[in-house]
Amino acid sequence: MLRLAAPLVGANLLQMAVFAVDVLFVARLGPEALAASALGVSVFGLLIWSLSGLVGAASPLIAAELGRRRHAVREVRRTVRMAGWVGVIAALVAVGLCQLGGPVLRATGQAEAVVVRAVPFLTVLSLACVPMVLASLLRTVVSTLGRPGIGTAITGMAVGVNALGNWIFVFGHAGMPALGLIGSAWSSVVTSSAMLLAYALVLRFDRNLHRYRLLGRWWRTEWRRFFEVWKIGLPICATIIAEAGLFNGAALLMGRIGELQLAAHTVALQLASISFQVPFGLGQAATIRVGLAYGAGDRQAIARAGWTALAMSVGFMALTAAIMVIAPRFFVGLYVDTANPGNAPLVGYAVQFLMVAAAFQLFDGAQSTCGAILRGLQDTRIPMAIALFGYWIPGLGTAICLGLFTPLGGTGVWLGLMAGLVVVSAMLLWRWHNRDHLGLLPSRDTLAG
Repeated sequence: MLRLAAPLVGANLLQMAVFAVDVLFVARLGPEALAASALGVSVFGLLIWSLSGLVGAASPLIAAELGRRRHAVREVRRTVRMAGWVGVIAALVAVGLCQLGGPVLRATGQAEAVVVRAVPFLTVLSLACVPMVLASLLRTVVSTLGRPGIGTAITGMAVGVNALGNWIFVFGHAGMPALGLIGSAWSSVVTSSAMLLAYALVLRFDRNLHRYRLLGRWWRTEWRRFFEVWKIGLPICATIIAEAGLFNGAALLMGRIGELQLAAHTVALQLASISFQVPFGLGQAATIRVGLAYGAGDRQAIARAGWTALAMSVGFMALTAAIMVIAPRFFVGLYVDTANPGNAPLVGYAVQFLMVAAAFQLFDGAQSTCGAILRGLQDTRIPMAIALFGYWIPGLGTAICLGLFTPLGGTGVWLGLMAGLVVVSAMLLWRWHNRDHLGLLPSRDTLAG
C-alpha cells in the first residue's frame, strides 16, 4: 500500500501546490482579487473535480481486468479510449457551463465588484477544462498500471510551470504585459496543457506503458465500454459534486457574510485541503488494490487493502488535527502577513475556521477512503446517495442555518461542513463493514461469468 500510495500522495500534494501558487500570487493583488479568484475557482473547481471522478471510473475497471489477467492489454486500451471520449464530451459541456458563471454568481447574492472581476477570470480558466480532465485521466491510468511515480514527476513539473506562468502573466515579466487576475487564469491554461503533453510523451516513450498503445486508434468505438464508464463514473461524479458542492457552497455563503470572511475561508480551506490530499491519495491506492483483489476474487485481499488504507488515513488525519490546534497562526502566516495590524481581522477568522477544521479531520479522512474502497468494488450508486443526503441535508442545511441566521457567521458555516462529513463517514463505514452481507463481494465464478 505504501509503495503505491506514496507517489499518489506526493502527486496530490504537488497538485495542491499548483493551486497554492495561484493563491500566493493572487493574494498579492488584494482581498478583492482573492475573493474574485475564490468565487471563480469555486465554479471551475467543482466542474473539474467532478469530471476527474467521472473519468476516474477507468481505475476500478482497469484494476479488475488486471486482477482477472484476461486479455488485459486489449481491455485496458478499450477502457482508456472510451474514458477519453467521455472526458472530452463532459469537458466541453463544462466549458459551456463556465460561461454561465456570471448569472450563477449574481444569483447567489455576491458583491457586484467581486463578480465583475470573477467572470472574465472564469471565462479564460474554462479553456483549461479539456486538457485538465484528460491529464487527470492519464494520471489515473499510469498509476493503475503500476507507474504512479510518473504522475508525481509530471505534477512536480507543473508546479514550476505554474509559478513561472503566474510570474510572467500576473505581474508582467519576460516582455509580457501585467494581466493581474486574468494572468493567473492564463497560467493555469498553459500549465494544464503542458501536463497533458507530458503524459502523451510518457505513454509514447515509456517501454512498459507503450505496449498498451493507449494513444492508438482513438477514433475506434467500443460502445459497451463507453456506457460502462458512464455507468460507474456518473455516480462518482455526482458524489464529488455533492461534497465539492458543500465546500463551494460554503464559499458562496461566506461571500454573503462578508469579503473578509470569504478571504479567510479561502486561506483556511487551502490549508485543510492540503492535509486532505494524503487520505485522498491513500484512497486512490486503495481503489487500485481493492480493484485488483476484486478482479481476482480474493476476499481476504480486499479486506486487507481496505482496512489498511483506513487505518493509515485516520492515523494521519489525527496528526494533522493536532498540528492545526498547536500552531494555527504559523500556517495562516504562510498566506497572510500576520504581523500587519491591518490583517488582524482576516487572521482571526482564519484561525477560528482552522479550529473547526481540526475537529473534522478524522471524519474527512474516513469518508474519503471509505468511498474509494467501495469504488474498488465498483460500488458507486449507494455511496452517491449517501453523499447527496449527508452533504446537502445535515451538511449544507446546518451551514445555512448557523452561518446566516445565528451570530456564529463564518464559524457556523464551518460547523455545517463538519456535520456533513460526520454523517457521510459514518454511513460509508457501515456499508464497507457490511460489504459481505450487502453482496458487494463477488466470487471468482461470478466474475468469470
